[in-house]
Amino acid sequence: MKPWPLLALTPLLMAQAKPVLVPDVSQRNIEIAYSFTGAELLLFGAILYPGGRLPTGEQPTDIVVVVKGPTQSILMREKEKVAGIWVNAARLRYRSAPSFYAIASSKPIDRLVDDRTRAIYELGLDSLQLSPASSAPAPIQDRFQKGLVDLKRRAGLYYEAPRAVEITDGVLYRARVSIPARVPVGRFTAETFLIRDGRVLAAAVRDIDIRKSGFERFVARAADRSSVTYGLVAVALSVFLGWAAGWIARRV
Repeated sequence: MKPWPLLALTPLLMAQAKPVLVPDVSQRNIEIAYSFTGAELLLFGAILYPGGRLPTGEQPTDIVVVVKGPTQSILMREKEKVAGIWVNAARLRYRSAPSFYAIASSKPIDRLVDDRTRAIYELGLDSLQLSPASSAPAPIQDRFQKGLVDLKRRAGLYYEAPRAVEITDGVLYRARVSIPARVPVGRFTAETFLIRDGRVLAAAVRDIDIRKSGFERFVARAADRSSVTYGLVAVALSVFLGWAAGWIARRV
């Protein structure tokens, strides 16, 4: 076979090549001690274009960064006032809701992609796939999902930051994501999406480990590995501290 057909296809192959993301984070490991008041993650990286140069005559690219915590099962209860007393009424369990969700973007999400793309990549709080455990009617699921998102948002565990991603010269980008003091521990993921003309051109993921350290880590491990012993020791310690406080009060 002569080499000229391959040479003729080279411009076409180059045109079909897509850019590549090279992301990183300022901290791969975050340790939570008794004095932990939160942290700020710097997510940064570069966009590598085919041929090593910016394409001319095309729409500029945008960046979306999503930081997710480990999924957890959550039981949502709805309060109802009966005879002047607030009681638990309807409830709905979610099998896999992210314990933490933060999204930062160079532009508002609704200006970057359509609803279908947002749902596929879970871009935005209103596009989360929370996996309810029961087949409740759609209006009930929507009501409970809005309630869950609102609770997480008020706790600082869910939030959106449009225009928080800075892109320099169309190549370098960076964004800051705040980690609250009440953040759960576990394996987090930082996903970066490169978007142009309403399409996701590239994506990359970096892992982040958040774990307890010091005495907090010891207590967490004890509660997880020996829950019965941990419970008995906690009760005994509470009884002892109560007795000691009473004894001191009588002596004073």
